[in-house]
Amino acid sequence: MSLEEWIKADSLEKADEYHKRYNYAVTNPVRRKILRMLDKGRSEEEIMQTLSLSKKQLDYHLKVLEAGFCIERVGERWVVTDAGKIVDKIRG
Repeated sequence: MSLEEWIKADSLEKADEYHKRYNYAVTNPVRRKILRMLDKGRSEEEIMQTLSLSKKQLDYHLKVLEAGFCIERVGERWVVTDAGKIVDKIRG
């Protein structure tokens, strides 16, 4: 389900779930670093090397960020969504 679909949800439960998923995604400092790196166009390989992550660890973080509406897959690359870009301004 996309961010737009969640926004249109008229259910308090869905809104609560959106906020839980987003908060879980952005409260982790490693995921915030991944967001910044993706926003700068870094590849998965560069992120793994810079942050000393295995492919399995990076995949986990990417799945959490995707589930939290912070990134989306566009072709072969991950792109930071508007919701994901807000993190840098809020959390520093």
